Amino acid sequence: MASVREKVAAELENISQALDDLQNARARPERTVVERAALATFLHNIYSGFENIIKQILQAKGIAIPHTQTSHKDLVNLASAERIISQPLADDIFPFLTFRHFFVHAYGFMLEEDPLMKLVEKIPNVHSRFVSEIEAALREFENPGLHEPSN
Repeated sequence: MASVREKVAAELENISQALDDLQNARARPERTVVERAALATFLHNIYSGFENIIKQILQAKGIAIPHTQTSHKDLVNLASAERIISQPLADDIFPFLTFRHFFVHAYGFMLEEDPLMKLVEKIPNVHSRFVSEIEAALREFENPGLHEPSN
């Protein structure tokens, strides 16, 4: 059975591929409904990967995954409360959660270019911070107490 680090590494690899694909789609000169749908799909993939990683770490820590009507929001809040990600990062992830909800429940032709492109522009920074904080959370999980200040 794969370790939590192996599962997270595999998910991070998938996210990285989706980010590369997003950047390739972003570079296209046109923004037809097809290009907007592609950008939206890659954003959705990246956000879903974030959630999958959070779930893997919570499960490894023996913490129940929320199953409520607001489970996606609750998951991000729980990740912050459990110090898997920081509250500032959680705050920066919430617009992608909102987008995820829209993406799942709307039609591709409803995607507006300006709000979509704002998220596309923000995701590389959010991704970088997410990876950094997840790595720190994994180190803490694997070596509890190692990073606490000594008396």
